[in-house]
Amino acid sequence: MKDIKKTELHLHLEGAAMPAFIRGLAAEKRADLTGVFDERGHYAYKDFNEFLSVYEAATSVLKTPQDYARLLQSVLEECGEQGVIYAELFVSPEFCGGGDLAAWRDYLAAMTEVADKMRAQGVDSRAIVTLIRHFGAERGRKTAICAAETAGNWVTGFGMGGAEAMGKATDFAWSYDAAREAGLGLTCHAGEWGGPASIREALELGVSRIGHGVQAIDDPALVDDLAERGIVLEVCPGSNVALGVYPDWASHPIARLRDAGVKVTVSTDDPPFFHTTMSHEYDRLADVFGWGEADFDEINLTGIDAAFCDEATKARLRKEFA
Repeated sequence: MKDIKKTELHLHLEGAAMPAFIRGLAAEKRADLTGVFDERGHYAYKDFNEFLSVYEAATSVLKTPQDYARLLQSVLEECGEQGVIYAELFVSPEFCGGGDLAAWRDYLAAMTEVADKMRAQGVDSRAIVTLIRHFGAERGRKTAICAAETAGNWVTGFGMGGAEAMGKATDFAWSYDAAREAGLGLTCHAGEWGGPASIREALELGVSRIGHGVQAIDDPALVDDLAERGIVLEVCPGSNVALGVYPDWASHPIARLRDAGVKVTVSTDDPPFFHTTMSHEYDRLADVFGWGEADFDEINLTGIDAAFCDEATKARLRKEFA
């Protein structure tokens, strides 16, 4: 499946760091990452809580704008290896300067330079500036200000990640209003762990996309609402199975949601943590649900329509799937 061209709308920049990249950076910085990797060199965790701990420990070695530029280079090169021609990455000023606007500009400048270079090599990308839900609404405002003040060029979207159980999505209405006024596309993680109610809350923020959103399947009325409103789900099946949201691929609702008229796309979330790639996701979708070239073209065109980029870029991308 590597030869099939793909788009990806839900990819966490830090979560896409390959173990070898993190080990190399840790060695340069003489950082102790004991317990982060298993005997095969993979990220080591047993459940969701351990995943979060390992994720935080692994990405703690990313300290400077240059670290993030190198990471983005590595991630986009891997995207290219998997046939991805357009990717949107979740990036948080919380981790790139502690929410300080001046520091965020420095990180962003370093990453934008890499993004421009990789675009010329056939892998286009955009950034979704992301607040961290469990850090609270006040810190979320700082992230929204960073997003609004740097909107344009590589920064075209705004979203929210973090623990769905913390507060309500509507607690962050101010941040979303600021991002909307700056012309940014809006998405929000919901319906991965928080059930249908978390999706309904996210919709109140005026988003056009939902990160994950798969638990909508438990609420037929919500499924109908998503389909009627044309809300696009950024579905990450391999992630959901790896973390136990669903026990196996056959149980995953992506096909049922699509059959019900909900617009779905396919992404990898934090691929090396879940032992997946975009090609592997396509392989499993073909094996389990019988999806073929026409199905993959459809979900990629759905992704292009929903992408947070300009119309000229969308027109160029659509020609790749004509």
